[in-house]
Amino acid sequence: MVVSADCDASGRASQLLAASPVAELRRLRVLQQANRLEISGRVESFYHKQLAQETVRPVVGGLQLVNVIAVDA
Repeated sequence: MVVSADCDASGRASQLLAASPVAELRRLRVLQQANRLEISGRVESFYHKQLAQETVRPVVGGLQLVNVIAVDA
């Protein structure tokens, strides 16, 4: 059976966030639907929102990365 590299993107993205030294990133959620990889949750700064996005970018592959993280500012 051939498995697309995109199929496990959510798992790999979750692992990257879980391993982050930034506690806020470890609480974020990753959901994969069709050709989208969505990261969601809440952080305290726009910097952490961007950091989360760049943390998972290496595993996105051909998926569309959607960042719906809310910033508590």
